[in-house]
Amino acid sequence: MQIDPTLRALADPTRLRIMRLLAAMELAVGELAQVLGQSQPRVSRHARILCDAGLAERRKEGSWVFLRSAIGPGRAPPLGAAAAHLLTIAEESDAQFAARCSEDRRHLAAIRAAREASAASYFARHAAEWDHLRGLHSPDAPVEAALQHALGSESLGALLDVGTGTGRIAQLLAPRAAQVTALDNSPEMLRLARARLQHLDSGSLELVQGDFTALPFADGRFDTMVFHQVLHYAQAPEQALAEAARVTRPGGTIAVVDFAAHDREELRSQHAHARLGFSDEQMLALLSEAGFTAAPPAALPGTPLTVKIWTGQRGNALAPVRASKTAA
Repeated sequence: MQIDPTLRALADPTRLRIMRLLAAMELAVGELAQVLGQSQPRVSRHARILCDAGLAERRKEGSWVFLRSAIGPGRAPPLGAAAAHLLTIAEESDAQFAARCSEDRRHLAAIRAAREASAASYFARHAAEWDHLRGLHSPDAPVEAALQHALGSESLGALLDVGTGTGRIAQLLAPRAAQVTALDNSPEMLRLARARLQHLDSGSLELVQGDFTALPFADGRFDTMVFHQVLHYAQAPEQALAEAARVTRPGGTIAVVDFAAHDREELRSQHAHARLGFSDEQMLALLSEAGFTAAPPAALPGTPLTVKIWTGQRGNALAPVRASKTAA
């Protein structure tokens, strides 16, 4: 980083607002345009200036472009760290700037809440046919076999199935777990999961309604975490994985089953996907930032989508992660 482009990039009120939003989470350029009340091309120009200065990073996903701060904790060079500190102090000390930033976050929370409500409505409408819908993207049998293999042969201990849906993965892994907790945010999905899992001993099964970005569990409660075809619904996957790390004991295992990065835009509009899969580089960075040491991923090529299985082991200490300030 160089001082001149850094200062020029920050010498604009809109770019200051963008940097404060990115301090919390990765955001799509379209989301920023809505929050800022500006056209997407204009926000893209601001984004280019911030990226050229080394203050932000761009990531393309299908027709969407996402931005994240390049000066987050533990990632920035000294000049970037100083810029991040300056922005934090500015919001603490400048009442007018603080009010503007707070309003931006409230606006972003409202936008995301509307999208999450739309996704919840989708799940409610399609709960009964969920297993069939999932099978349209990839065959279940080889994916489930690969997941079993990726989790090794030992007991899974206390297992949390995040976004359990109809309970299929909880049912599959229950014989290897001492305790199964199945979590979903949709009451309709949980009703289906309860019916599917009713044969399990009630003392070893718990069904919980909850949000994967704010897990209602104590720190270090689980030995094994599974996200099966659920993380692509996350507006902020880094927050979901940070919560997963929090509730996983040191040495515990996480498995993320999801699509490799793809360009099937209809999955956003027709099936409520927030992300068009994940690249290995992106997922490994997300796991590392959350405090997991990742193993080499497994790939199951399909038509048209490839399914990947990423696994990791929770370290003794959590890596610093950026907490969202946009929770509704």
